[in-house]
Amino acid sequence: MRRSKYRRPGSSTGSTWFSGRRRIIAVAATLAAFGGIVTVTQISSASTNDNTKSALAACDNLKAGGQTKLSTNTRRNTYTTNNGTVTQHPDDGAGDVATTAQVRARCRDWVMNNVANAQTNRRRNNGGGKNNGGGNNNGGNNNGGAATSAPANGGAATSAPADGGAATSAPADGGAATSAPADNGGNNNGGGDNNGGGNNNGGADNGGNNNGGGDNNGGNNNGGGNNNGNNNGGNGTAAPSTPPPGAGLGILTNSCATSNLPQHDGFQKGDRCVSTEFGEVGSAANNPSLLITQAPRQVNRNTPFTLQISTRNLIRDRFLAAGQGGYYVESSVLQNGLVRGHFHTACRMLANTNEAPAPEGVPAFFVATEDSKGGATPDSVNIQVPGLPTAGTAQCASWAGDGSHRIPMMERANQTPAFDVVKIRVR
Repeated sequence: MRRSKYRRPGSSTGSTWFSGRRRIIAVAATLAAFGGIVTVTQISSASTNDNTKSALAACDNLKAGGQTKLSTNTRRNTYTTNNGTVTQHPDDGAGDVATTAQVRARCRDWVMNNVANAQTNRRRNNGGGKNNGGGNNNGGNNNGGAATSAPANGGAATSAPADGGAATSAPADGGAATSAPADNGGNNNGGGDNNGGGNNNGGADNGGNNNGGGDNNGGNNNGGGNNNGNNNGGNGTAAPSTPPPGAGLGILTNSCATSNLPQHDGFQKGDRCVSTEFGEVGSAANNPSLLITQAPRQVNRNTPFTLQISTRNLIRDRFLAAGQGGYYVESSVLQNGLVRGHFHTACRMLANTNEAPAPEGVPAFFVATEDSKGGATPDSVNIQVPGLPTAGTAQCASWAGDGSHRIPMMERANQTPAFDVVKIRVR
């Protein structure tokens, strides 16, 4: 006997709950939930795209530094000496000038490789999602849950659990809590959307249906008030900050936050504020030192001569061309306790030997030396000076530089920096 395809389902064929109107409601709920997931994903993606676009827009505002004054007798392009083993960068790479298009393209590549990729990876790894460091299930309705007591006049709850819940005390008039647990700060600390307060805990809605606890006590923003998430318990008393280095000495400043000058951009410009951190400083025994070990006492005009430079504790493998925007942009970096960088050599003519010379004049000769050698053991490099143009007294100096061209730091204040200078008579 053939069964009718219109047969009603009986108890023997399963439950009748998921049928008819209930089936429609369940399907609608499923679609709504799926739609919510899609919406959250779209919002997250939009936020990521906005951040990337903002960073790319900043790249489009960059400008190259342009040409600066160069030494008079130095070769213009990077060259090698010592059978090709030593690279010499004339004028610290100031002649290797980048165009604005190159600077912007380099910046955009950096944004895509760092900002965009990092944000994509965080999103894929559920960084900051509902179940990771916050969200509805981390420190949500069950963390800092219902208040243990509430005043009869509808004010904020007067006590709450100490494990990241609502503030430990609040005024009786329903105002914001005056204190909060020390571990109750921010979206990722017992955090998420439902940790510690929100509008219904000591806020505008206390005294209504949500007075004294419920699902909304331990809500959005940590202990009463919309701004109480990221600010360590909001209106609660914040933990004391760590005193900065030099506290009590009356330092003028230790960051560009207090400067009215524009930010330094890596090119050779004055009247700027450099925000690059100093970086790593080695121990006294590992600090760089430098000495000019051979130099002539006198030379004829326009006649080549050689300076011999010895360095110790300097790995000569870091150089960022100043003309490419590499000036004062890299913090000091140590390798096995030793500074990575290069060294400079310059010769300038002195107007007289009775007073400090004017600083803005360009030297006759200037090179930065990088050869991927150097280390804890002292060694020497020969620097060929092509000749000096005028008769008089020349000051030839050599000094170590880190990746940002600064003289390397030292552990102690009474150590001698890695530099040396000689005076040569030019006839």
